[in-house]
Amino acid sequence: MLSPRSGEPWVAVGASPRWVLGKAAQPRKGLSMAVRSFQGRTSLNALNSLVNMRIRVLWEGKTKDAHLRALQSDLVSRIEHFTALTVEELPPLRKAGRGDGVKLSANERNLLEKTRESTKVFLDERGREWSSTDFAEWLGQQALRGTRELVFLIGGPEGFSAAFRKEADVLLALSRMTLTHDWARALLLEQIYRGFTILRGYPYPR
Repeated sequence: MLSPRSGEPWVAVGASPRWVLGKAAQPRKGLSMAVRSFQGRTSLNALNSLVNMRIRVLWEGKTKDAHLRALQSDLVSRIEHFTALTVEELPPLRKAGRGDGVKLSANERNLLEKTRESTKVFLDERGREWSSTDFAEWLGQQALRGTRELVFLIGGPEGFSAAFRKEADVLLALSRMTLTHDWARALLLEQIYRGFTILRGYPYPR
C-alpha cells in the first residue's frame, strides 16, 4: 500500500494494524543521537512501541473557528497513520472566579482519576520549551520505555489550578507568546504529527 501523501510504501504493524512508513529514511545529520538511533532501528520493535503508545488530547469546550476545526481534523487523521489518537472535549475544569486554586475542583479530581495510569502533559505558560526535535526525542523515549498512554491537556480561559498543575508529569509551553485556545490546539496536534515524522524519517519536517 502506498502513502496517500508521499507515495512511499506503508506496512501494517500491531494487532490492530496502523499504517506506518515501511522504510525509514537514513538518519539525518544534526539530529540528536536518540532520534538518529530510533530512525536507524531495523526491527519492528521500535515501530510497535510507537503504535502501541496511545495518545489522548483533551481540551475544554469546542473549537470555534471552522478553518481551525478543519485543520485539526486533518492533523488528527495524519497522526492516526502512526498511532491510536483520540480527541476529547471537556466541560470546564474550573468555574470562573471560584476558589483560589489551592484545592482541586470536582471536575479536576474526576479527570485525574480517569488518567491516573497515563503520562500527563499539561500545556502551561510556566512549562518547559522544547524544539521540535527535543519533543520528538521525548516521544520516542516514552514509546521505547513502554508508555501505554500519553495524555495532553489544554486548559480553558481559567487555566489550571495550582493544585491540579502539580499533578502533571510534564508542563509544556508551546510558546511564550499568547495563543488563542483554538490555535494552541492546532499547534499541539501539528507538533505531535511532526514529532512522529521526525522519528520515522518522514520528509514532512524538511
